[in-house]
Amino acid sequence: MSDDIHRFEAVYTATYDRITAYAARRCDSPQDAADVVAETFVIVWRKIDELPPGAEARLWVYGVARNVLADHRRGALRRQARHRDLDAEMADLHGDPADHSVERSAIAQAFRTLPDDDRELLALVAWEGLDREEIATMLGLSRNAVRIRLHRARRRFSRALDEAEVRRALTDTVVPVGRSL
Repeated sequence: MSDDIHRFEAVYTATYDRITAYAARRCDSPQDAADVVAETFVIVWRKIDELPPGAEARLWVYGVARNVLADHRRGALRRQARHRDLDAEMADLHGDPADHSVERSAIAQAFRTLPDDDRELLALVAWEGLDREEIATMLGLSRNAVRIRLHRARRRFSRALDEAEVRRALTDTVVPVGRSL
């Protein structure tokens, strides 16, 4: 085990700066680059027995980083697709979607303005169909904390819709007279 630690430390010291620069040039944010670098070295540690000797070690670490970066990009694309799907679902209005594309876009935009935690809570309810108790278990919170956070998230989403004047547009075009949203 001690030999593995020394091999890892040596390859880490020799390649860290280069792998960090490699990731930074290819990622959209420093946080993403840091994630790629961290995951790269986790894999290097797990596969320390596969680490080739000498100068080939550096190239092998680059290969690991390349694969991690590819996984990271695929994950980002999946997240973007889920966000688009969620935006569309949150903005799903009854009737012909072409008739409501402006309203749908405004709702999706209002949803995107919310903090990440609010979007996540609203998505867990609307998209995943989880109830407060399930969300509390998942997040390690009390049911009451989830109730309060969900109430606040819904209130912020409602304000965002009001600011985007979505409710007025919907009331004027979709909701029959005498009914409200």
